[in-house]
Amino acid sequence: MGLSKQVETGDARLTILDNVTFDIAEGEAVAVLGASGSGKSTLLGLLAGLDTPTAGVVSIANTDLFELDEDGRAVLRSQLVGFVFQSFQLLPALTALENVMLPLELAGAGGAQVTAQAMLERVGLGARVRHYPKQLSGGEQQRVAIARAFVREPRVLFADEPTGNLDSATGAQIIDLMFELNRERNTTLVLVTHDEAMSRRCARALRLIAGRLSNGE
Repeated sequence: MGLSKQVETGDARLTILDNVTFDIAEGEAVAVLGASGSGKSTLLGLLAGLDTPTAGVVSIANTDLFELDEDGRAVLRSQLVGFVFQSFQLLPALTALENVMLPLELAGAGGAQVTAQAMLERVGLGARVRHYPKQLSGGEQQRVAIARAFVREPRVLFADEPTGNLDSATGAQIIDLMFELNRERNTTLVLVTHDEAMSRRCARALRLIAGRLSNGE
């Protein structure tokens, strides 16, 4: 796919990603490893069509993301993609249940409340559905975020440092839950992390160093 991303910084052009190419099979779990500033989050944004590359192609379900306009990419994401972020990205004015219902409602899916309730029960929050994010611990907020990511049965899950704001014990529980759900639903997982132990939970790892893949892929 030959992904490259450059940005203008004053009089200079900064290369964030340089000709990154790899394939991910359906149902595969792949970690993207690298130090801070190596281009991991930029790569994730490009793979999800949240950002556009300077050069290269990203294909999801045989669709070239960058042949679509911004609205088209948003529709594809709503149909095929789930996200789990380090900072949870929950809407503070909505309850846990309403946060998980939101992608279903935006898609016009029927039975949103029942489906979201079941998903929250699956992640261990059946008793917390009426709570707002500020009333939940960090681990509980991330469980809500995971429920929201999986509620529409995505084909691809992008996770960006999902335990970065959690203590080690809570983080381990969250990772266990995420991998359990991933196996249950045969979701393709792309996990951005700097944690070597977490990366070993995946089938393979891609390592970014200064915007380039170091393993020859």
